[in-house]
Amino acid sequence: MPMKQTCVTSYSYYPKQNLLTIYQQLTVPSYPIIFTKPPDALAGPLDPIPIHPDAHGMLDYEGELTVIIGRDAKNVSAADALSYVLGYTAGNDVSARNFQMPDTSGGQFCYAKSFDKFAPIGPAIVSTSVIPDPQKLKYVTKVNGQKRQETGTEDMIWSVAQIIEHLSRGTTLRAGTAIMTGTPSGVGLFMKPKGFLGGGDVVEVYFEGIGSIINKMVF
Repeated sequence: MPMKQTCVTSYSYYPKQNLLTIYQQLTVPSYPIIFTKPPDALAGPLDPIPIHPDAHGMLDYEGELTVIIGRDAKNVSAADALSYVLGYTAGNDVSARNFQMPDTSGGQFCYAKSFDKFAPIGPAIVSTSVIPDPQKLKYVTKVNGQKRQETGTEDMIWSVAQIIEHLSRGTTLRAGTAIMTGTPSGVGLFMKPKGFLGGGDVVEVYFEGIGSIINKMVF
């Protein structure tokens, strides 16, 4: 099944206690923040990620549960949403933060996250028969073996079903659409000092029951 597009949600997890001060400056919207990545942003689970020179300065990672839609979906209710899911995989919403900050982007996220290979996913699409409840998954993001993010999908503000309901409102989600469901605390942008990625850094996103994607950033 060819991938059609990648839809991504942002600010999707309740913050851990040590980041409450940072996140209290943000307002949780009524609906998920949505943007898309083009098909060429997709990459494989072990692919090197070539980084354009203009994206070197504030390169960041976002480990995310990724949902693969199995059949066309439009105006789907949350109660029926998971029946449209083919399976689940791991993803990294690679982000050039220098193109995302409000003073440079006007508040939009798409450009900063749409470079070629900025959406590695894998290593497999695990069936819903194996993962019947996507809100019971634990995962970890590491940079060069150092743990940066650790959470469970039970901490998501909006469930997978609610995200699909929202995305399909008046819009057709084609079979093969990949949905990255947002990231928890621990991204480089909010670290002190900043934890941005450099050339040669390796990012691993591991989900229990799914496996790992391991991608090297190539400057």
